Amino acid sequence: MTRAWQRMLSGRRLDLLDPTPVDIEIEDIAHGLAFVARWNGQTLGDFAYSVAEHSLLVEELFGRMYPKSPTKWRLAALLHDAPEYVIGDMISPVKAAVGPGYGALDERLTAAIHIRFGLPAALPKTVKSQIKRADKVSAYMEAIHIAGFTESEAAKLFGKPKPELIDGLAIDLRPPVDVRRAFTARHTDLMRTL
Repeated sequence: MTRAWQRMLSGRRLDLLDPTPVDIEIEDIAHGLAFVARWNGQTLGDFAYSVAEHSLLVEELFGRMYPKSPTKWRLAALLHDAPEYVIGDMISPVKAAVGPGYGALDERLTAAIHIRFGLPAALPKTVKSQIKRADKVSAYMEAIHIAGFTESEAAKLFGKPKPELIDGLAIDLRPPVDVRRAFTARHTDLMRTL
């Protein structure tokens, strides 16, 4: 029999074929995401730009773009890439090559994570598209600040955001332990205000 589970640092055993909310711990998510590099690690700086750092930026952007959204949708924005703590961050061409199995695995993990933290298993389409918009703004910022894209290249791929939307935001490259702490702290803050 092929093993389809992973032992987490918390001691939980996460079944990838049938993940359950009781096997999800925020510390495992924060730790995993802090060590998963975006852009396949092809970024400037002394540290990889992690999915955890990206998630913090997307949540901040989501809050700027939709300031009247309830806290639960900000939490959803923070957790939008949470399954990547187990399955990694695959660039879109690799996801396409892997096929529909990747999407099904991502959906199962997302549902378990959402339920664990009091969100609906599947987000409303409007919220999902709002998070995707914030994700694209983040991708634009990352592309021009740390991934070597020109502004025109990034604009073609991700769209160019209004300058006031990204004013004062920076791309942070921090050690994984610092990013893990920041991600966990932000999650705790959001959970307190739900």
